[in-house]
Amino acid sequence: MYGFSFSWKRLLGITKAKQQFARETGIPTTQGGMERKLGSMILKSLFGKPRKRSF
Repeated sequence: MYGFSFSWKRLLGITKAKQQFARETGIPTTQGGMERKLGSMILKSLFGKPRKRSF
């Protein structure tokens, strides 16, 4: 059974629909993605947008 996995979500097309939704809207559908986006938004609101350094 190595190398074989079954996913009923992939079978029904749920995974593909979630990926397309995330790409088109920019809203992540995974828990990790939502946490990263929310954390990024909080840091930007506290410290502002980082500026490019010119040397």
